[in-house]
Amino acid sequence: MSRAKACAKRNEALDAFTHVGRFVSCTPYGNGHINDTFLVIADTGKRYIFQRINTAIFPDLKGVMGNIIAVTEHIHSKVAEEGGDTDRCTLTVIPTNWGKRYFKDSMNSGWRMYEFIERTISMERVENLREFTDCAEAFGRFQGWLSDFDASVLIEPIKDFHNTPVRYENLMRAVAADPCGRVASVRREIEFAMEREEFAKTLEKAHECGDLPLRVTHNDTKLNNILFDEDTHKPVAVIDLDTVMPGYSVNDFGDSIRFGANTAVEDERDLSKVSLDLELYHAYAKGFLKGCDGKLTDKEIELMPIGARMMTFECGMRFLTDYIEGDHYFRTSREGHNLDRCRCQFALVADMEKKEEQMKLI
Repeated sequence: MSRAKACAKRNEALDAFTHVGRFVSCTPYGNGHINDTFLVIADTGKRYIFQRINTAIFPDLKGVMGNIIAVTEHIHSKVAEEGGDTDRCTLTVIPTNWGKRYFKDSMNSGWRMYEFIERTISMERVENLREFTDCAEAFGRFQGWLSDFDASVLIEPIKDFHNTPVRYENLMRAVAADPCGRVASVRREIEFAMEREEFAKTLEKAHECGDLPLRVTHNDTKLNNILFDEDTHKPVAVIDLDTVMPGYSVNDFGDSIRFGANTAVEDERDLSKVSLDLELYHAYAKGFLKGCDGKLTDKEIELMPIGARMMTFECGMRFLTDYIEGDHYFRTSREGHNLDRCRCQFALVADMEKKEEQMKLI
């Protein structure tokens, strides 16, 4: 799409929100990879976050926005009960001039607007254990606030997103099809996955027998999805709620551990550098449970180490599936990038297996 056409679409969408004032500027904002994000300023001086929603990833605009509004309104009510700052605790959706949750332009692109949460910053990495614990507490608090919310009323923006047995089946289909002739070179990785076929079913079985309740989950519990106070550097709000859906609390915990407590980067080629940092694991578990404020069941807490291993294993399978299928889902920057990522995740799984008892004790 030409720059002129993109600008015309953006202006068309902005005209749907003029009830908040006349917009005097609109500039790209942040470094997200999925949606196109802009900072807009009205003639009143107020700032807003304006986004074009990637409908290739999130085709059900009504469902996604319904999820976001239901969850944020629930959080607002909880924080109000606690006497907290309802202006900064979560996202606030701005309706269109006609009271709709989002706007569709003449080319069928979806747009939305949020209040800008002032006096906050985002961070790409933590500097110390305290900050890591604070991040965990923020995602735990998200769980705590939504612990009495009926997760079954939410839609799944991405079906079976964290259904590990389905991810395993997807991998096996890719292996059988071998569309790019890459299977022969990854036999060891395929065998690693196949040896853990039964493990992949652990959380689904726990849910089926009533040990693992369905909860509202964020499903992208990365550091840069938290806004921090610009002065105190304390967490203020959890953002980027497109992937909010029904799921398991231990998956949100586990995904944070997968990338936050790994001693190596996600695509490290030197697998000797890959291991679970038990000090970071301890710090995150402590903060997460504090944030949850007693809302998790004993069985959920017992399954937290499994959640960490499961999310790491699942992510490794997804990288391997994408590599076998030709690298069409995850963005890559070098030959074999997804394979490197897969091997790193599987190495971390193996280390977690060795440290299972220590993780349980923590």
